[in-house]
Amino acid sequence: MAGRSIAAAKVLVAIIISVALFPLAYCFTTTSSTIGSFARPKLFSTKATESDETELQASLSSASSRVEDCKRTLIDQCNSHKLGSGYASSIDNSIRNLEQLGEDLGFGQASSFSGLLSGKWELIYARDDITRSSPFFWAFRRAFPDSSDQIFGITDAIPEPIKMVGPATQEIDLDSSSRGTFVSRVKVATLGGVATSIMTTRATIMGAEGVDGLRLKVETTKPENSTILKKLGPLGEFINSNSQPFPSGEALERVAPGSSEVVMVTTYLDEGLRITRNKDRSDEDVFVWVRVGEFGGGNTASL
Repeated sequence: MAGRSIAAAKVLVAIIISVALFPLAYCFTTTSSTIGSFARPKLFSTKATESDETELQASLSSASSRVEDCKRTLIDQCNSHKLGSGYASSIDNSIRNLEQLGEDLGFGQASSFSGLLSGKWELIYARDDITRSSPFFWAFRRAFPDSSDQIFGITDAIPEPIKMVGPATQEIDLDSSSRGTFVSRVKVATLGGVATSIMTTRATIMGAEGVDGLRLKVETTKPENSTILKKLGPLGEFINSNSQPFPSGEALERVAPGSSEVVMVTTYLDEGLRITRNKDRSDEDVFVWVRVGEFGGGNTASL
């Protein structure tokens, strides 16, 4: 047990150090068949049909308004809550309310096939440290289940301004078969901001897990855009661009086969808002993301 803890610490510390100091080294789910079930035979009057359509449109409008109100509340709460300061009961309640409302009314569901996941997203709420939004840390916990909390606690305890984390972004490129690429970027600054870099983890999207999950396979982790290297001028830029990423997925597989694969569950998704959970820790690892830019920047699945 002690040996695994030491090995775990070495893997995490090596990556943290390289990042911080040594960079050299489906929205609405009503289907046509459902709507068809409400169709009336031609012997019914046109006025009756128009009345049914009006009632349906009014019902949809009311449902949409309820969802939008719930979303607005959640986003306002997240914007008022300092990212990185951890759990907030009011935000967690709003998350559960939106998830339940979306499920009941058929909004924001079947995320793996809705065609809305692709694009760039920015984190606005995390129940835990911002770094936990990266699938690398999900995989690390799978490789070292008995010691990861203790190890994470050591790095989490480093206070500001010695260590500052954020913002965090994710870029998803998903095709019609729910396969593609996933890039997580988390900015890490140390020494009062003197040394900063972007901890970048790249993963392969292997396919869908149910209607709201995606299986990710962590591949590499690399510190990018190091301020230390930038100070070296053209040489630093050359090293920054050409240094090889750390094969974090392979390293974790050596410790525990299968640990590099994790499942990201998206419980609510529309054109601008996403709620995701780590399947292994669905009650603890909860994240709220907003889209960066206009919808449609990447490949999207077709319904």
